[in-house]
Amino acid sequence: MKLTGSKILLESLLLEGVETIFGYPGGTVINIYDDLMDSSIKHILTRHEQAAVHAADGYARATGKVGVALATSGPGATNTITGIATAYMDSIPMVVITGQVPTGLIGNDAFQEADLIGITRPITKHNYLVKDVKDLARIIKQAFYIARTGRPGPVVIDLPKDVQMAITEFEYPEKVELRGYKPTFGGNVRMIEKAVKMMLAAKKPVLYVGGGATLTDAHAELMALAETLQMPVTTTLMGMASFPKRHPLSLGMLGMHGTYYANMAVTNSDVLIALGARFDDRVTGKISTFAPHAKIIHVDVDPTSIKKNVRVDLPIVGDLRDVLKKMNKKLAEHKDEVVQENEAIKPWLKEIAAWRKDHPMSYKHSKTEIKPQFVIEKLRELSNDDAIVTTEVGQHQMWTAQFFDFTQPRTFLSSGGLGTMGYGLPAALGAQAAFPERQVIDVSGDGSFQMNSQELATLVQYRLPVKIVILNNNFLGMVRQWQQLFFDKRYSQTCMELPIDFTKLAEAYGATGLRATKPEEVEAVIKKAFETPGPVIMEFKVSREENVMPMVPAGAGLNEMVLAS
Repeated sequence: MKLTGSKILLESLLLEGVETIFGYPGGTVINIYDDLMDSSIKHILTRHEQAAVHAADGYARATGKVGVALATSGPGATNTITGIATAYMDSIPMVVITGQVPTGLIGNDAFQEADLIGITRPITKHNYLVKDVKDLARIIKQAFYIARTGRPGPVVIDLPKDVQMAITEFEYPEKVELRGYKPTFGGNVRMIEKAVKMMLAAKKPVLYVGGGATLTDAHAELMALAETLQMPVTTTLMGMASFPKRHPLSLGMLGMHGTYYANMAVTNSDVLIALGARFDDRVTGKISTFAPHAKIIHVDVDPTSIKKNVRVDLPIVGDLRDVLKKMNKKLAEHKDEVVQENEAIKPWLKEIAAWRKDHPMSYKHSKTEIKPQFVIEKLRELSNDDAIVTTEVGQHQMWTAQFFDFTQPRTFLSSGGLGTMGYGLPAALGAQAAFPERQVIDVSGDGSFQMNSQELATLVQYRLPVKIVILNNNFLGMVRQWQQLFFDKRYSQTCMELPIDFTKLAEAYGATGLRATKPEEVEAVIKKAFETPGPVIMEFKVSREENVMPMVPAGAGLNEMVLAS
């Protein structure tokens, strides 16, 4: 069967199981968009290419599938960069397809030409410039394989216009063989046996869980390990929702804005088991004081992440779910030792319980001002248990992590490594497209929301009923907090002085806008929003100078937390 390059692309996407793509048309991809008219693939037209990539990212995080985005050449392609970098930092499987000028014009500074291969090399797992239509099917097969295997990540396919128009025999490869790419899947059994012995001998163990638990869908295996050994569990921002926050063994999040008891547990632990986490600086604080008494076991599918930031006593390279399955199987062979270990760590659990009692995650309530933490608590109380929550980046992101008790996997979608403002709304769009019947909520600040507010039009056009929460303090809140604490309250360019009526903005796009200015109005606004069909903006005029606490100052150790501002 002979097909054009654009039709080969779409047929290949179907064979990879792609149902939805997010994109924005242009001259160099016009052939693809013409063929999309006859394809069963659903295309969602975002209002900006950055948003298309974030939407594909949100789709991937919510489903576990590879997200797909499509953009034209030149400015369309360069607009995808922030979205690609966001996905790369958080290891999100994605294929981004961009148009390119005809092969004969590449390098000639042609109209809307940009060297996307050179630009994206540092922020992709791999990228391709397709020069011959005969290579296209093979490249697509490889791109999806690379994106989803090993440590997941984004792959770019740059597709010149003449290659899209060229015709060749279409035959899709059945398997992929890449000589230089052989990711390790199965964890080494001997290393796993050593890890089990270390855990059974521990008196003050902590399970430190990162985004790898979500990416590998290892939630059941993680729960089994924690409950078998009665080990406390702390998660990173990316590991959020991989272990239920309401579970008695949950310590919540660790790090800069983590719980006091999580940070103290890590600091005083004797064995730290890092599962699919990369020891980010926001987690460790000052490296020299991080888990100073602990032997560290590090499980990660990416060997370059091990020993990159901290010393490691026992490295295990492999898929986290596979490793946890083997650990649980090995523990089943040591039932007597497991019982002894459970008894041995009871004093440790009591010590942690005392820290939790003395320094719970809390805030000062107010009868006159809306506290942002109160909004998050009410949101959790009134939302469905399987609601998918996305966030932008800033104070609201941390309050969501602190006060929204996630219990289901793949329900918290947020930009961790890159910290991308403007991520949450298009990510919510992508998640809602994947799950039209589920409740999807975007928690935002007034600053972050305006980064991609144009995607309200996309929500309305496709009848995607995302509920948007704007914690409006008329500040770029997190930067303002640092200016208050470390720069003598010199609020340089962080005050959003022009007040915006977000309810009218919602109405201008054909959505619904609601507002609360008093604490007693919060619950009614949330209930009304959840009852209202279609997209809704909930604007909450919150306390202007509320800070995210507790906090580990930059350069300090986890044991040097500031508990209140």
